[in-house]
Order: sequence, then C-alpha cells, then structure tokens
Amino acid sequence: MLRRQSARESAARTYARALPIVPVRARGLTIEGADGRRYLDCLSGAGTLALGHNHPVVLEAIRKVLDSGAPLHVLDLATPVKDAFTTELFRTLPREFADRARVQFCGPAGTDAVEAAFKLVRTATGRAGMLAFTGAYHGMTAGALEASGGATDVRVARLPYPQDYRCPFGVGGDHGAELAARWTESVLDDSKSGVPHPAGMILEPVQGEGGVIPAPDGWMRRMREITAARSIPLIADEVQTGVGRTGTFWAVEHSGITPDVMVLSKAIGGSLPLAVIVYRDELDVWQPGAHAGTFRGNQLAMAAGAATLAHVRENGLAERAGTVGAHMLAQLRVLADDFPCVGDVRGRGLMIGVELVHPEAAPDTVGGPRPAAPQLAAAVQRECLRRGLIVELGGRHSSVVRLLPPLTISDEQVTAVLDRLADAVAAVVRGDLGQGAVRAPIGGRRDEEGPPGDACGPPGVCPPRMEGMPRDEGVGRWRSP
Repeated sequence: MLRRQSARESAARTYARALPIVPVRARGLTIEGADGRRYLDCLSGAGTLALGHNHPVVLEAIRKVLDSGAPLHVLDLATPVKDAFTTELFRTLPREFADRARVQFCGPAGTDAVEAAFKLVRTATGRAGMLAFTGAYHGMTAGALEASGGATDVRVARLPYPQDYRCPFGVGGDHGAELAARWTESVLDDSKSGVPHPAGMILEPVQGEGGVIPAPDGWMRRMREITAARSIPLIADEVQTGVGRTGTFWAVEHSGITPDVMVLSKAIGGSLPLAVIVYRDELDVWQPGAHAGTFRGNQLAMAAGAATLAHVRENGLAERAGTVGAHMLAQLRVLADDFPCVGDVRGRGLMIGVELVHPEAAPDTVGGPRPAAPQLAAAVQRECLRRGLIVELGGRHSSVVRLLPPLTISDEQVTAVLDRLADAVAAVVRGDLGQGAVRAPIGGRRDEEGPPGDACGPPGVCPPRMEGMPRDEGVGRWRSP
C-alpha cells in the first residue's frame, strides 16, 4: 500500500512521507497499523481529534443520524442536527460574544473559513488590506496563504509576533511583547508606513505550525485595544487552539478578550470535516450567497461536533488539558537540562513544542539562542516512530517537535508519551539510531515499578488488541499530574 501510495499520489503529500504507516484501527490515543504495530498518536489529526480516535460519544452521535433516515446533504437548510450543533456551539462561546453573534457555515476545511472571515470584514469595512503576523499559518487557499508566514507579493502587512526564545527584538518577555505592540501602533498610525487602513487583523492565540508559540495575554489585550480604537475587526484563528486544547474552551479566554470574528474548524467536527466563522452581528452586511459552498454543514460532522463540544464542556476536559499540559511541560523541561540540543520547551495546555538546536554551534545573536536543528528534529521524529510514538514537526525550520495529544489522554498514557520522547532524544544524542527503545531515564532515574521496556515486549509491537487500555502504555516513571 505504501508503494502504491508513493506511485499514485502527488508530490505534495506531507504526513505520509514522515509517517510511513498504514492505520487500520484506532481508539483513543492508539493507532494500529496494518503490520500489527501499535502507536500512541500525539498528532491527533493535527489537533482535530479532541476526544481521540473513535470516541464512543462521537460514534453514537453518527450512528443516531445514520439510523434516523435523516438526509445527509441539505446545503444550508435548517435541520434538527444543525440546530443542535449551533445551540451547543453558542453555549460554549464567551457569553458577551455569543449574545450578539452570527454563524456562517463554510466549506469543510478551516482555510475556507479563513477566506470567509476575510471576505466578511472586507465587505463590512469597505477596505481590502489585512494585518497578519510573522510565523502565522492560516491555510493553503489563496487568501489564507497570503496571511501565512511564507507568503510573498500579497495584500497583507506582516507584524511581529512576540515570543521569548527567538524574540524579533532580542529581549523577550514583557518588554519584547510591548515592543511588538508599539511596532503595530506605529505601522497603523504612521501615514508613511505604506500600510493603508486595513479591513482586519488575524492572529492565532497560540501559533501552532509556527512552532507552538503562545501569545502573551497582555499582548493579546493590547491587540484588542489597538484594533478597537481604530475600528479594525479582530479575527481570532481558533482552528487548532479551540475546543479545550489550550486549557480553556477557547484560547482567547486566557486573555479575556472578545474578538470580532472567530474562525473554527478541526475539533468542532468531532473528527469529521466542518468549519464555521462566528462573528459580531453588526458585521453581518453581506448579501445572500456572498459566501457559499456545496458542502457546508455536513450533517454527520455537525452531529459528531455537537457531541464533542458537549462532552468537553460537561466533563471539564479543557481544565484537565491545562493541568496535564502544565505537568508535561514541567517534565519535558528536564530534557533541556539534560540535553543541550533541547533549546526550548513551550506551549499551553495540550499544545506542546520542543525546539531542537545545534548544541555546539554559536548563537545566532550575542546572548541569543543557538541555530535551529531541523535534522535533529527529524531524527527525533523517526526515533519516536520506532518507539511507537507519532509526533509532528513545526516551526520556521521544522525544528520543533510538536505534541497534540487528545484531551482524553490518561495519566498512564502521559507517562508513556514522555518516556518514549525522552528515549528518542537520548538515542539521537548518543547516535545509536535505529537501535530501538532503551528506556534511558532522564537525570539518571530508572523506573523501579517494573521490568525495562513494555510488559508485552518492545514498544509498538504488542499483539493486536484494541479493547480497553492498551497494554504497552504505562511505564510509570513520570509522576502523574
């Protein structure tokens, strides 16, 4: 199958290159390949699977629609399934936003929702230009790609996104965030900046593909103040940060801001394709058909999405993501102490990034971080896969190992993920690549609660068995949160 995929699919395929596996069954955090090997999936459909693979509440919601005889394709007509989804969605939104919000169902991908958001604010303001940020990623269609970090020859003005580790101003912290805010004000208020009054500003509360960079809460509030004072609609791209991933239901809640537009996709469909924008009603000035699409509001996706939203809300999974994520960040920072190639560990909730650097190279700037090491990151990703752990790479140089586990990850699974990632980094540092997992403990500690390795053999090669908790996921060395 892998050979046929390589022969038949386009050169643009991505994940299939770094993850040469053929999934055949999955449940929760676990994927089983066609060869019988099993993996812990910390990619989660690039953040789509808030509840993991094939969660019972999602499957039940889908079966209920299928068994009801309801139409599966109705364009944008009202249905009980759509009404239930919209009601649950509005229940989760910040109250001051939901009270005066409208929703537009878009094509099934997040990038189409970004396009709709741009079209909305351009229609409402009568202006054309957009403000976006360095390192951003908003999708692969034309307008969304223009606002992403690698674009050229566009109608988008690029602004500095604050970060501590590779601060564009070389200072980091609150001072760096303040300088970024002042730069934004200067660009907007200087008549000679070359940036005309824009139609809107789009930002990610945590840059995901940009390297897992959380925006400082104070800077988020400054962006809201700056845009509000200048009548510039603020668009929050919550495609990857939404539905509890960062420790609050929506990532903008950390800073307490209310954007004018929210772009939502990925997890809101409960693993099926769904994308919407939610926005202030006063922006709702476009004409019927101004944004349309044949596959708006898939009924199965709305049923799965409503079930996912309700399950996350009713079971406090956002709060648990914050607790578990803080624990994982604290434990992973031990890697930076033990291995100089780990330059930075950062994230928010269950969006976690580990940046790999060249440990012996001179810093990029005096007192600054060492150069990014994409080859090391790729090696760590390969070693993770050998140990039965699926991770993603991101960042400006693909040097950040990213963890996006489902919000349902158990304490035992947290332990296994941390162990396998630590083992992979250790193997890359030692240079014994391809030798399999050795369970080398960070800081000289070894698990005393059982034999080395997994109870059922090397990681990822347990006999096929999907019911209940997988046998190869609890090593017990890391303290549970």
